[in-house]
Amino acid sequence: MASSHTSVRRGRNGRRALLTLFVAGGVALAPVPALAAPETPTTSQEAAELIAARGHDLEVVTEKMHEATDVLTSMKAASDVAAAELVAAEAAVVEARDHVRQVARSAFTGEQLSSMQAMLTSSSADEMLDRMGTLDSIAGHNNEVLGVAQEATVSADEAKAAAEKAAADAEAQVAEVAAQQADLNEQIAEYQAEYDRLSAEERERARILAEQHAAAEAAQAAAEREAQAAAAAERNNAQTASRDERTAPAAAAPSVSRSAAVAAPAPAPAAPVVASSGAAATAVNTAMAQRGKPYVWGATGPNSYDCSGLVKYSYASAGVNLPRSSSQQAASGRAVSRGELQPGDLIAYYSPVSHIGIYIGNGQMVHAPTSGDVVKVASIDAMGPITAMRRVAG
Repeated sequence: MASSHTSVRRGRNGRRALLTLFVAGGVALAPVPALAAPETPTTSQEAAELIAARGHDLEVVTEKMHEATDVLTSMKAASDVAAAELVAAEAAVVEARDHVRQVARSAFTGEQLSSMQAMLTSSSADEMLDRMGTLDSIAGHNNEVLGVAQEATVSADEAKAAAEKAAADAEAQVAEVAAQQADLNEQIAEYQAEYDRLSAEERERARILAEQHAAAEAAQAAAEREAQAAAAAERNNAQTASRDERTAPAAAAPSVSRSAAVAAPAPAPAAPVVASSGAAATAVNTAMAQRGKPYVWGATGPNSYDCSGLVKYSYASAGVNLPRSSSQQAASGRAVSRGELQPGDLIAYYSPVSHIGIYIGNGQMVHAPTSGDVVKVASIDAMGPITAMRRVAG
């Protein structure tokens, strides 16, 4: 009896913990940031700035998609677990009822005994009280077993409902983020078309202005030549003309400064990367090997990457499984200060975090910057203020 009671209670406690997990999972779903309204550029420069701004917005939204997709996967798995828990709880109720019936049948040598029968068949008052106490104990135990089983079913049912709600919320957020991605991609395409159009118009205007300027300069030069010819014709003294020719200043040879003549020295090669652990060194070397490969939103390699995709791919090669999104990666491992940075540490940017790279030493990192760019080495200050610095290996 006690073992059945304990197992049912243990299941109830597990389902309560599961329900708490689902509620916490639902809270973890951060709201999706609103996007700026579309704008109409009037110059190619404005269009280029809008393309860059929307590209950053798309990077933020794409990182949010990684996070939302991870949450959705977890919530679907939790929903499946909760459904299985409910089935188990319902089966436990049926088992508890069978157990109660068996206890009742087996009481007093297998014969069902009512309170009236206990009174009529007892040979003494003490025997009657003993039998009545036994019946009360059996009834109390049966009620407790059934109560615990039924409570566990209610708890499991609530957990299943909470898990399904969390999964639905996560799925809705994935759909919302996907819609934002589509909207941003459309805006970027429109701004790119505007940039091409405005650039063509500006180039055409520049060509026309250049032709007009060249024509004006040619007309002025022709007028100057005519004036010079007329002045020369008026000169009567050939000797004066000859003297004028002899005394005309020679064309000055273009001067070249010593500083311009000396080629700028090639930049010194970067110092060898020395990481704090084998995993960090492997991650750095893997990331450095991806240099020159294009940035593609949502890509995780091996031919293209987004920022967090490069980090995840590089550390996966070292046997370290990092989360998919930059914000989750920026919460992994432990925090380090700028003075403590070692090759392999992660450098995160913006608030909330939407960009991340891998420190390689000497104040530099390797990262996948943004659309239209490639994986490359840059200063750790190139992306603006640093939001987080984390050590995930070593």
